[in-house]
Amino acid sequence: MRSPHRFALVVLSTLSFAACGVDTTGLSASSSRPMKGPETALVTVTEFGDFQCPACGSAYTLINLPLEKKYGEKIRFAFTHFPLRTIHEHAYEAAQASECAADQGKFWEFVDLDYKNQKDLNSETLRTWASALGLDVALFDRCVRSEIKGETVMADEAEGEKMGVSSTPSYFVNGQRVPVNNLEALSAAIDVVLKQAKNVPL
Repeated sequence: MRSPHRFALVVLSTLSFAACGVDTTGLSASSSRPMKGPETALVTVTEFGDFQCPACGSAYTLINLPLEKKYGEKIRFAFTHFPLRTIHEHAYEAAQASECAADQGKFWEFVDLDYKNQKDLNSETLRTWASALGLDVALFDRCVRSEIKGETVMADEAEGEKMGVSSTPSYFVNGQRVPVNNLEALSAAIDVVLKQAKNVPL
């Protein structure tokens, strides 16, 4: 669980100061994080997640991957950052690192690598993972150290808080909260949407 975000202005000021000390040439504060799956999918599964959260790591194996296998191109995934910074010391940096990886076209590859190796997560391994993903490591390192992606992460947090998210993972199916984090509950929510779509006349 986490308390509501109360220090946005202070943190934003800190981020701006931190960015001033690093060359941001070629970097962008905007997110290039894509969804996973076809744009034609009838169902969007949105996860509010934390890259250091053990429950998120378990959900990746027990929920996300089975859903992909079960529904294929009928669904697509969206990831929204909700790092629990008070209890996970590397979560915020990892969230920004994923955005830096996204700028080089490897967001979902980063997600996969993180959740498969979550117990090893720290600042050093983030750079090792960047190399393993074939990224320009120097560019990735500058991006992470600049904290230029901080506002993107914080905007995701704010969105989650507005939607009532207080823990991770939290799932939504086409914008509707799924109250239980298991494969059965997510599948049931997806099936409702697919059934409704099937019954809508052309």
